[in-house]
Amino acid sequence: MVKPMRVPLKRKQGREDSTNLNRLIGEAQNGRNDAREKLIRDYLPFILRVASKVTKRYLRPGEDDEVSVGMMAFNEAINEYDLQKGSSFLSFSEIVMRRRLTDYFRKEAHFRREIPMSSFQVERQEPEEGDIAEFLREQQATDNYLILSENRERKEEIFHFRDMLADYGISFSELVAASPKHEDARARAIEVAKVIVSDPKLRAQLVKKKGLPIKELHGRLRVSRKTLERQRKYILAVALILMGEFQHLRAYVDKL
Repeated sequence: MVKPMRVPLKRKQGREDSTNLNRLIGEAQNGRNDAREKLIRDYLPFILRVASKVTKRYLRPGEDDEVSVGMMAFNEAINEYDLQKGSSFLSFSEIVMRRRLTDYFRKEAHFRREIPMSSFQVERQEPEEGDIAEFLREQQATDNYLILSENRERKEEIFHFRDMLADYGISFSELVAASPKHEDARARAIEVAKVIVSDPKLRAQLVKKKGLPIKELHGRLRVSRKTLERQRKYILAVALILMGEFQHLRAYVDKL
């Protein structure tokens, strides 16, 4: 007698958690404050973990401003997340949190630059050498941190994009091989991607079928079916960038 196949508990639990998460996000987006509060409360450890990774230090709720920034960014991610895309909300929210924390540190660095040196005088005419040195060390550390944060953010984007491409059956090496060699061909492919992104029906079909709606595009655009087939992976990749939270990658696309 053949025994029925059992689904591993962890995978089944993962799907249940994802379904429950999406349900709460949908309710929060529809005005259910209790669902929004539950999301923020349940995922506070995740928010703290991301914020601590960015700041490289232990953070305490109610004491560190970075926690508040992370929570506001998580709340923003709830509002902006597109349930129809099928991508990971936690990956999306992490990108938003990293971006907002970087903005926060950039503003803090700008504020420090605006403070005159006289502000560092404490009951004396001139600041001691140690005070200025400490200030300069802090400033240099802040600048270095911002550079490292932007580099980390770019890496996170690339990793997230790689995972999203994998869902569509495309690897980085395949994307490189499929990229149009000529500038005019790349420009046409990007225009096709923009048509997809601007049309809700084409977007929905792309997300649902994990593929390019070639038949519909061929009927609408002056692009041959053969060209669409040949540039399929590149057009798909550009469309995913334009649809997602890929600030650095989108800037690259905009330059093309």
